[in-house]
Amino acid sequence: MSQDPYRYFRIEARELLEGLSAGALELERGQGGAARVAALLRLAHTLKGAARVVKQPGIAESAHALESALEPYRAGAAPAAAVGGELLRLCDAIAAELQALGAAAPGEAKPAAPALPEPAAATPPVAESADHSLDSVRVDVEEVNALLAGLTEGAIQLAALRRQSGAVEEARRLARQLLERAEEGDKAGAAALAAGLERLDRGLGAGLARVERELGQAQARAEQLRLTSAQAMFPALARAARDVAAALGKQVECRLRGGEVRLEAEVWVRLRQALLHLINNAVAHGLESPAARQAAGKPPAGRLDLTVERAGTEMVVRCRDDGAGLDLGAVRRRAAERGLLPPGQAAALSESEAIALLLRGGLSTAAAISHVSGRGVGLDVVRAAAESLRGAVRIGTAPGRGVSVEIRFPVSLSALPALLLESGAAVAALPVEAARQVLQLEESALAPSGGGVALEVEGAMLPYVTLAQVLGLPGAAAPRGRRPAVVVAAGERRMVLGVERLHGLATVVMHRLPEEAAAAAVVAGASLDGEGNPRLLLDPAALVELAAGARRAPAVPPAAPARAPILVIDDSLTTRMLEQSILEAAGHRVEVASSAEEALEKAARTRYSLFLVDVEMPGMNGFEFVARTRADARLRAVPAILVTSLHSPADRLRGAQAGACAYIVKSEFDQNRLLAAIREQVGEA
Repeated sequence: MSQDPYRYFRIEARELLEGLSAGALELERGQGGAARVAALLRLAHTLKGAARVVKQPGIAESAHALESALEPYRAGAAPAAAVGGELLRLCDAIAAELQALGAAAPGEAKPAAPALPEPAAATPPVAESADHSLDSVRVDVEEVNALLAGLTEGAIQLAALRRQSGAVEEARRLARQLLERAEEGDKAGAAALAAGLERLDRGLGAGLARVERELGQAQARAEQLRLTSAQAMFPALARAARDVAAALGKQVECRLRGGEVRLEAEVWVRLRQALLHLINNAVAHGLESPAARQAAGKPPAGRLDLTVERAGTEMVVRCRDDGAGLDLGAVRRRAAERGLLPPGQAAALSESEAIALLLRGGLSTAAAISHVSGRGVGLDVVRAAAESLRGAVRIGTAPGRGVSVEIRFPVSLSALPALLLESGAAVAALPVEAARQVLQLEESALAPSGGGVALEVEGAMLPYVTLAQVLGLPGAAAPRGRRPAVVVAAGERRMVLGVERLHGLATVVMHRLPEEAAAAAVVAGASLDGEGNPRLLLDPAALVELAAGARRAPAVPPAAPARAPILVIDDSLTTRMLEQSILEAAGHRVEVASSAEEALEKAARTRYSLFLVDVEMPGMNGFEFVARTRADARLRAVPAILVTSLHSPADRLRGAQAGACAYIVKSEFDQNRLLAAIREQVGEA
């Protein structure tokens, strides 16, 4: 039994309040008819019943009052705007009682402030409208992560089983040979064996295909569960705009777009307060009073647009108003009054310098401190939120036309449609929006240009590079025979990317690689395919930049005989993915194992050039694995490198005694050092 008896009630009640508040705002604006009233009645009734179950009569009575306020309009009469205000007042009362029930449990969203119900964005999936608020089940993010890890491991093991199923085909071949050579009296038994193996092969192949398909679909759905839509924030943001405007005697029309964009819940949590400050600033500082707007030839209600959109591998959140614009004169005066700058220097501030000063915080253009503005912390919060997401803030303003604030940050985890490209052993994904055209070209179509090569596309000479070149893989700079290529665009700039083959479209969930993996500038992140193999995601802007400065690559020497693959052994999926992507980008063939026991099984069947081994694994640890391989006459010649978080001198000594040829500490991880150690043992890829 949970130690917090109200945890799940608070989660459900906040979700119901989101729907009720959003509907109340619609009614206050004169929107929504009988269907909306009916939906709100259902939400209020559900909340009343849930409150009674957990013995919260105050919340139940407030929910009953919500029903009473809505009941006269069930038949279709249009509610007066005042009804929306009354509903919001009751929602605030319920939010206050919820807050009084106690602090949120670990992993749960913080309790709502009375005037602004919390959207609980940290527990996806979140309902996207009042009409669907009861169709969702909230799940813990850690539980989804555990589910996804299990599915991925299952896919990896299934892929290994698929490879091993070739043994059945070999048995069928031997059975056919036995049947051909059998004496007449033995043919019946040999024929039965061959027939049985054929049935087994057909059934096993079909079964594996079905399981692979279902497991792939389950992986995709689990990845989606980790993401939360921007819509989760929208009810609270719309309510904030309404409340600030009402407090200041202003009118605002708030338009929110991009609610379908899905990202990690943590991103929305970091952005939420920043967006609340942006909305507060826009209404309090930007929008004029109805009378002033009409005098300026504007409609009495100000317009506030908040847009969330993806641009390549970046997210853009843009807040625009059609108010008076930034009062840069007031910024200069306040800077002098506060002693931030000498009067002469403050008066000479340019627009960009004045905006930079506002972003530092501690400076406000408000004439006096009020409950909605005047302390100069709003834009400072916005800047800090952007920096926490490794992003930046851009502000533009025009007198009489308003202010635009743009927060732009790289995506850390996002689902996006991508075009899958292959070159050699590498499969990479390119965001579909950056792929302008797919071509089939011959080597003769390429022309020397600026030390590199270019292709004429629609009258323009575009720089051409191959996927092998940009990833540092062995491969020719020009196509041999007819090969596909993709025209890649980033803004107004374009380039042509040559590949060996196209694999069509897929929805990929991008994981940003750790800092130590950021070797190739063109790689924005990685996703996992159905077998758990890393799939690089390309950055269109970096591709275009690289192609613009590309020079002709030196002639590629004849390919050396294929080197045996490297076996990466680690129980951590993330570490396996990271090390595999680093090694493959350097041209090595790689296989992976999730345990030392699995690695020994693989080493019994396959020749490897090197073992890359974690130490702390369930069952047999890395020290024991290295010692076992040194004692095996077949494996002792295969070098082993330990990559571990253990860093004490005693651990290093134990690694050397076990027979490891190198010892790399994860906290000091440097991919160049890793690749150098591998080159020392096995040579260049």
